[in-house]
Amino acid sequence: MIIEPKVRGFICTTAHPDGCAAHVQQQIDYVRQQQKLSPIKNVLIIGCSTGYGLATRIVAALACEAKTLGVMFERPASGKRTATAGWYNTAAFEEYATLHKLYAKTINGDAFSNEVKQSAIDIIKNDMPEGIDLIIYSLASPRRTDPITGDTFNSCLKTVGKPYRERSVNILTSEITNVEIEPASEQEIADTVKVMGGEDWQLWMSALLDAKLLKPHVQTIAYTYIGPEITYPIYRQGTIGKAKEHLEKTAATITEQLAALNGKATISVNKAVVTQASSAIPVVPLYAAVLYKVMKQHDTHEDCIEQIYRLFKDYLCAKQPKALDENGFIRLDDLELHNDIQKEVTELWSKVDKDNIEQITDIIGYRNDFFRLFGFGLPTVDYQADVEAERDIGSIK
Repeated sequence: MIIEPKVRGFICTTAHPDGCAAHVQQQIDYVRQQQKLSPIKNVLIIGCSTGYGLATRIVAALACEAKTLGVMFERPASGKRTATAGWYNTAAFEEYATLHKLYAKTINGDAFSNEVKQSAIDIIKNDMPEGIDLIIYSLASPRRTDPITGDTFNSCLKTVGKPYRERSVNILTSEITNVEIEPASEQEIADTVKVMGGEDWQLWMSALLDAKLLKPHVQTIAYTYIGPEITYPIYRQGTIGKAKEHLEKTAATITEQLAALNGKATISVNKAVVTQASSAIPVVPLYAAVLYKVMKQHDTHEDCIEQIYRLFKDYLCAKQPKALDENGFIRLDDLELHNDIQKEVTELWSKVDKDNIEQITDIIGYRNDFFRLFGFGLPTVDYQADVEAERDIGSIK
């Protein structure tokens, strides 16, 4: 079949297998050009198929030569329906890993469930009996079913306390519109925290600890975002922000649990990038388009793979890791939030309108990155060619 991008809302409902493979290969090629890092032997990535989770898996496998066990929730191809981009990404990564004799297995299922946690435990016991060195928590899900009660909770993108009015952009048409976002109810806030907070991260760590599968000095990292004041009302001070605060507080609780192993849970605050999740947040795509313009001019722009390599090089594998911030967080967003960068972003933000958006922002670059998430727009791919939509992932039974 010939596969073309079909966009509905803020997601692309199709994905291109060869394009996703080419995108994965670009990230692999980047890491191969960097120096090898000190070994981390066994890594579990919860949320491994796109964005920061996928980048983590690539860096761990190629730079550290680690065994990687990934958890994802993706859909294979069926009939005329393509697989999800995450499925194709994982198929491409595992094909590369097999060719280069790198251990890689993947569990496809609901990471919130007890069944998936038990599947991970069983694989680790069998394939990595010496235990796990590093656990990455990188989930982005709109809903969660509590594994104990069976109740399902839905997250929402709303403000807290008062309405928020600001500009946003249609990334396909570059049309700028005014959006008004209503405040969430107390129940909506609680539900968002239930889905996106730290409860499931702690359940994963407790399950692995109880199974005695964590090595001494084990590290676990959860990814988050803070961003600039421009986005605070919808992000840091909104329902997502409440969930992220809970995630951050959970790190301290997990660190206490790991005390006997001298282990540690840490939050990594990452830079704004184009992901399926971030594209759904009003205001953020317009801010990111302005940010991209400024950071590219200063040659400080990074995508997921560059940031995650820096995470491993400067923090996780370093003999003398860089200092954490006053909250004990890793700050990979340091380049984004540099005073000079934010000053220019603020100046451009006040000027951008429908007539100049393609000149004073990098909306075109943002749009291209969005399509690359789904395997479209890669220069090495023939999109007029007839391709087979089905791709096997060897480790999934």
